[in-house]
Parts: sequence; C-alpha cells; structure tokens
Amino acid sequence: MMSVSPAETTVLVPSTSVRRVAVASCIGTTIEWYDYFIYGTAAALVFPKVFFPALGSTAGTVASFATFAVAFIARPFGAMLFGHYGDRIGRKKTLISTLLLMGISTVAIGLLPGAATLGVVAPIILVALRFGQGFAVGGEWAGATLLTAEYAPTGRRGFYAMFPQLGPPFAYALSSGTFLITGAVLGDKNDTFLNWGWRIPFVFSFVLVAIGLYMRLAIEETPVFRANQAQRAREDQQQKPNTLPFLDAWRFQTKEILLGAGSLATLFAFFYMGTAYLTSYGTKTLGFSRPFVLTVGVGAAVVFGAVIILSAMYSDRFGRRRVILASCILAVIWALALFPILDTKSQVAFVIAILVTMSIYGIAYGPCGALLPEMFKTRYRYTGAGLAYNLAGVLGGAIPPLIATPLASSFGSYAIGLMLAGIGVLSLGCTWALVETKDRAMAG
Repeated sequence: MMSVSPAETTVLVPSTSVRRVAVASCIGTTIEWYDYFIYGTAAALVFPKVFFPALGSTAGTVASFATFAVAFIARPFGAMLFGHYGDRIGRKKTLISTLLLMGISTVAIGLLPGAATLGVVAPIILVALRFGQGFAVGGEWAGATLLTAEYAPTGRRGFYAMFPQLGPPFAYALSSGTFLITGAVLGDKNDTFLNWGWRIPFVFSFVLVAIGLYMRLAIEETPVFRANQAQRAREDQQQKPNTLPFLDAWRFQTKEILLGAGSLATLFAFFYMGTAYLTSYGTKTLGFSRPFVLTVGVGAAVVFGAVIILSAMYSDRFGRRRVILASCILAVIWALALFPILDTKSQVAFVIAILVTMSIYGIAYGPCGALLPEMFKTRYRYTGAGLAYNLAGVLGGAIPPLIATPLASSFGSYAIGLMLAGIGVLSLGCTWALVETKDRAMAG
C-alpha cells in the first residue's frame, strides 16, 4: 500500500485549513497558558498570605513556589497519559480533554477558600488542583504543536509551528493585564484584593475555556496522523505487536528525549524566573509597586512574542539547532549579569532585566515548536515530543523558582545567576549534540 508523503499531504490540505489550524492552536494554547500563568502571578503576589499565612514572608513564599513547582512534576505524567491517547485516538480529541481539565482546575482554584477558612486542608486542595493544571499542560503543548507541524507545508514548518508558541506571550500579557485591571478597579484596598479580588482572573478562565473548546471542535485531525492510523489498522489485521507509544518512544528514541529535554531546560528556567520569580523579586526584594511590575510584564510579553516570531522564521532558513545554540550562549552570559543589574534597584534596570531575559527565552522557544515534532516518528510523536518538553520543564521550570529564594537568602542573589548559568551550559551541550531536523519529513 502506498504511503502518504509530506508533499501529498500538503496537496490534500488547502492553505486556508493550515491557517485555521494555526489560529485555533494559538488560541487554545493561549487559554491553557493563561490558566497556568495566573497561578504563577498569584503564587508571587497572593498565595503566601492566603494559603500559608502561618509560615511568615520568606517561608510562605518558598511554600507558595513549591506548589507552583508541583505542576512541573505532574507534566511528564500528563505527557505520558495524554501522549498515549494522542498517538492512539488522535491529536484533536486529546487536546479537548486537556483544555477541559485545565479549565476545571483553574476555576476551582479561584473558588477555593483560604487557610483562614479551611486551615491546613486549603493548601492540600491547592496542591491537588495545581497538579491537575500541570497534568493538563503536560498533554497540551505536544498536541498543539503537532497539529500545526503535521499540517504545515515543507519549508514553512518553523513558521506554522510558531503559532502555538505564541500562546505563552499572549497568555502572559493577558494574565498580567487581568491582575493589573483587577488591582486598578479595587484601588489600594489590599485586603479586598487578598480576600477575593485575586479570584476574578481564575473564574474568568471559564469564559476563555468555552471559546477554546469551540475553536478546537471546529478543526479536523491531521492527515499525517490519519495516514498512520490506517497503517496501524493494517498492522493489527496482520497481528503485528501493538506496543504502547511510551515504550516505543523510550525504546527507540531515548537519546532524542533526553537531549531534547536538556536543550530546552534553559528556556524554561529563563521563562519561569522571568515571569514568576522576578515578579516576586521586584515587589518584595526591590520594593517596586505591584502595578509597575505587572505593567512591565505586559510589555515583556509583546517583546518576547515578536522574538518568537522572528526566531521561528529564521529557523526555517538557518536551522532549529543554530538558533537554539545562539539562545544558550546568550543565556550563560546574561545569567551572570542579571542579578547585579537587578540589584541596582533601578526601575529602568528592572525593565531591561525582564525584557532581555524573556527575549533569550523567545529565541529558543520559537524553533522548538517544530524541532521536537520533527525529532520523533509519527506513531509515538505526541508521546516523545511531550516527554522531552515536559522533562525540560522539570529541569528548568520546577527547580530554579523553588530554590531561588533559599539560594538568595543564604548566598546572595548572584548565586541564582550561577545556577541559571549552569543550566545554560547543560543546554548548550545538549543542543550541540542534536542533529538538524528542519528538512526532515514528518510522515513516517
């Protein structure tokens, strides 16, 4: 039986369909990451006082960021479960499930009473709901990027796979904006914001999830997956072994999973330090006002969104590996300069620090939407790409925000820069070991 080549797949799908899928993926990831980011903002600004008031300022912040880190532990498990179903029943159906799980978890956090009402039960429930968020995001990213990468024509894969990558900057701007507006409406009534004002962005997620669900129901399954599903059906009829996608991915492409995770670890470290930790650092350590820090966040989202677009387009021309290598080199240098600049306590320095940090993240994030799907075979692509991406999240997203506060307390803020530089060196080595994928066929 003749297989479907990438060229044939492109002919079967008109360009309008590719654009529709790209927009739907972008909207879907924006909504899911909005839910994820409002938690990070609340963890920095609100949760130490609402859920951990008995621990004091420093310990409460550490505990708050520990709940933030829980989601990163959940993400590889979400990647395995949703990856299994995404590789078995399809990308579209699985993405609808991740969206619903994320929405339910986020709205529930917004309705959860604090420690003053429920006592120790409140943070326990918070951790469970945060785990649900991480579980959903673990299955979200790979599916969204696969939709666009598998639809995209040859030579434009980096460009089209960039659309789901724009979800984080849009979501970061949206999450910072909703907290900023909520604070502006409530004025300087800090008690009101702590009691119920912070809940508005979480409950508002219900509206966004409804929009995302409508968009995802309107798109079709990818031709590459449909062709592979037909091939599997023939193999089942011939009674060939039918192994799990996770086992196949780990058995045949362990190297790609580990190198992909290592190469993107710095990406996560810079992003979550830039969005969550520096939000806390700016308000609590540097003494800047909450509206100022949130406004800087909105501006940073615009800048690193533009960088994502440019880096994704350049990756189609120069290759994914070269662009990500450039990001890793810049990350090592900038990590050592970041906190000395921040500790000048200048507002201008804070703006520069956030913009540069997020731009370095954007340089790597643009190409990775095409890189990871290109690295894995169709039959376990959802699982393999999701595992690599979410293991990178554990390395770079869970650990740095969690240990940053104790590091700064014990050794000074420069120790955080050394930690980030170390992660940058790890990513540099892993990226150097990668094979270029930009001309690789998606079918197979």
